[in-house]
Order: sequence, then structure tokens, then C-alpha cells
Amino acid sequence: MRTAIIHYWLLNRRGGERVLEELCGLFPDADIFTHVYDPERLGSPIISGHTVRTTFIGRLPWARKLYQHYLPLMPLALEQLDLRSYDLVISSESGPAKGVITAPDTTHVCYCHSPMRYAWDLAPDYMAGASRPRRALVAPLLHYMRLWDTASATRPDGVAANSRHVARRIRSFWGRESRVVHPPVDQRAFRHDEPREDFYLHVGELVRYKRPDLAVEACNRLGRRLVVIGGGPLEAELRRMAGPTVRVLGRLSDAEVAGYYARCRALLFPGVEDFGLTPVEAMASGAPVLALARGGALETVRGGETGVFFQEQSVEGLMEAMRTLERDGVSLPAGEIAAHAANWKPERFRREFSALVQEALSGARW
Repeated sequence: MRTAIIHYWLLNRRGGERVLEELCGLFPDADIFTHVYDPERLGSPIISGHTVRTTFIGRLPWARKLYQHYLPLMPLALEQLDLRSYDLVISSESGPAKGVITAPDTTHVCYCHSPMRYAWDLAPDYMAGASRPRRALVAPLLHYMRLWDTASATRPDGVAANSRHVARRIRSFWGRESRVVHPPVDQRAFRHDEPREDFYLHVGELVRYKRPDLAVEACNRLGRRLVVIGGGPLEAELRRMAGPTVRVLGRLSDAEVAGYYARCRALLFPGVEDFGLTPVEAMASGAPVLALARGGALETVRGGETGVFFQEQSVEGLMEAMRTLERDGVSLPAGEIAAHAANWKPERFRREFSALVQEALSGARW
């Protein structure tokens, strides 16, 4: 059975790329198609061990740096891929990926990390910092992307969502049902028996919707130590915001991040995530999570047991959660927090996703 995997772009090893590595393990002979590919930045021998082909986007000027500027051309690029020789197509969707055109007898399963955030519910956030001429240009392009995104959502035979939160967004934006298969977290990369130190931790891409600014400001006001790990467009701004108790370290290796997880007092998670790998990674390290009570965190964190929820996405809401943790702690010790995180082992993902693929291959459609 010839298999093709479609992934939006391959430029960094984040949550979507870790799921792709698991798909590569399930389908070791699969060919990978993507818009833009930089194997050195990606740093994944597993993915680089496959045949990786790019759409014409990858041949456009400065595509590896300016790939997001080519977003309006990506639907056209996907539809020009010739996938007629493949029996199974798996699209890994967060940017444009699922819109490929397959032969009528090809089975197409979409694993959706998220409907395109910048085209749907987070469009106002992405537009907020744009100039008036840029907003006038981008608004009709986003309208076009929403129309195409909805139309192309009918193409897969089945859609798997990475959380119940994403399944609701798929129902709202695409008008179709999906099956929930949570993404995998490899517990072997983390340890929970290190002595805890007196600092909070924030891990993730430093972008507006993840709200790392709330973590920095809360620790500034309370005088608590905070380590911020990650890179992105807000890195310079956060460095300017950081008070004497806050360190912004930028991007670190996986091993270095695991070391901070193992020693931190707790992970601060003030954004709304589709699933949220970092809370599971923190819990796999025995660390509690202070999370906004929205999005995928509601499916992984257990309030009072493995973390503390706060209701209001504000500095004051996060500060109150920090005070609650410092006063009351959580009921589970580090070893049991880590045992809870084992619910998201890669073996579970492989088993559940394989079952969905087999169901689709048998002719089922959902």
C-alpha cells in the first residue's frame, strides 16, 4: 500500500512535527509532501529519513523565511500535487494540508491539529497589530482562505481531531464531525525525581495567543522567579518586560527543556491551546500546571490534583492561581502526576490512529 503524508511546512520541530514523526513510524515507507522544507532547521532524522517533496511554494524566493506570505498560493499548490498512485493519503492539518485532490479510490484521513487559527477565531488577534493598509489587503485574502478551507474540508474520508476542543472548532468552522485522538507525548524524555527549585516555568513559542506576557507580568508583580523558554516574535518584547526575577532564555534543546521541567515549581500555561503538549510534558516531569480553564488543558490537567485552573485570562487571574498553589499545593505527589501524564503515551496514539485508518480503508466515512 503506497502512502503519502501531507504536512503544511517543515521548518521547526514542534508539536505537529512530533506527531508527524509518529506517523512516520506507523507508515515507514510513506512519502512526505510539504510546502516548505528545511532539514537543518527541522532537526528530525526520522522525518529526513523519508522522501520529502515540496510544492512549488518551496521554490519561490525566500520561501523558507517568508512562507507565510505565500499562504494565498498554498491551496493552488496543494491541488497541483499528483497523488493518483497512492492508496492512502494522510494530511496533517494546521496550515493548508488537507486540500489535496486524490483519486476516487484513494483513502484520505486528516489528522487536524487545528483549523487554521489565523483564518478563523484568532484572525482578530493576528490583525490587531497590522497597519490599516495591511488590514485592507489581508481581510479579503482571509475571506478567500475561509471559503477554501470550508470547501476542502469535504475532501477527506475521515477527520481526526487532536482534542475535544478542536473537534468543536471543526464542527463550527467546517460543518463536519470528527473523532478525537490525542497526540502523543514520549514519557521517556522526562524525569520526575529531581529536587524541586523555587522558580516557575513557561515553555512554548513566544506568540501573542499563548499569552507569555501574562506569565512575565504576574511574576514581575509577585517577585517570583520565572524562566521563559522559547523563541518567536514576542521574544524581544518579553526581554524588555522582564524584571529582575524573570529570565528569558530563548530556544533550548529538548534535553535542556526537560531539565527545567524536572526542577520547576510549576508550569504557567496562560494561553488557550488546541491540545497543549507542554502541560503533559510538565506533568510527565512531576510538575503541576497552572492553566487557564479553557481549551485542551481541560482535557489533560486535573484541577486540585495535577494543577490549578484560573478562570480569567488576566495577570490577576494567574496571580491568584499562583497564590493558591503556594498556599494549598496539589493533592498528588510528583510520581502520581507523572503517572497521570502516561495516559498520552505514543503507544495509545498509534493504536487509536491505526484503528481509524483501518476503518477508513474498509470504506467507512465520518
